[in-house]
Amino acid sequence: MSEGHDAGRPASFNAAEIGALAHLYRGELYRSTVWRTRLDATTNWAVVSTGLALSLTFSSPSASPLPLVVVGLLVAVFLNIEARRYRFFDFWRVRAHILETQFFGPILLGRGVQIGNGWNETLYQDYRMPRLHITYPDALGRRLRKNYSWIFAIQVTAYLGKLVIHPAPIASLDDLWARAAIGPVPGQLVLLAGLAFHATWLAIALLTLKGRRGRGQSRTLPARDSVLELAREAA
Repeated sequence: MSEGHDAGRPASFNAAEIGALAHLYRGELYRSTVWRTRLDATTNWAVVSTGLALSLTFSSPSASPLPLVVVGLLVAVFLNIEARRYRFFDFWRVRAHILETQFFGPILLGRGVQIGNGWNETLYQDYRMPRLHITYPDALGRRLRKNYSWIFAIQVTAYLGKLVIHPAPIASLDDLWARAAIGPVPGQLVLLAGLAFHATWLAIALLTLKGRRGRGQSRTLPARDSVLELAREAA
């Protein structure tokens, strides 16, 4: 930051420093984009694995439902990996958003660089002592609500469908226990474990719902989209 300002006036950035901040923003945006791509990768792994398990399970009347059980565990592994990645994506995204709203925002309004609220000091402290801004359970809950709840729903629906109607509808509960059994493990225990497994994810998704960021903000589309209108006018 430039020197020579009065003690009572807030310091401002010179042209070289503004250029450096612009490059800093590009770097932060690039890193957030890289981590966003990594989120897409784990989601794709979960979708492909679930599709493969569905194909194996329903490939023939004698096919076992075991692939759907295994893929549930595999999807849980992908979910945990993605939650960790989401924490780092959120970390870089927050920094980029600060620069967008606090640095570029006043410039777009013609006010120049404004540092009266101390955003530069806050960002400086974050560079000195970086920390993640979302907890691991909150990241798990967010990825569950956005993506993985649908994958788990497809997995459990297909598994129950395999047990109940494929290759023929069951005639009694004994048939259900027999189809759900995995080797020496009785079907009742397998189904109970599956219920506990999915209930855990449901509980995480619901318990972390109250602590989500952005609550209180409107999620509805405005009656008039001024940004879209401006883009069409420019085109």
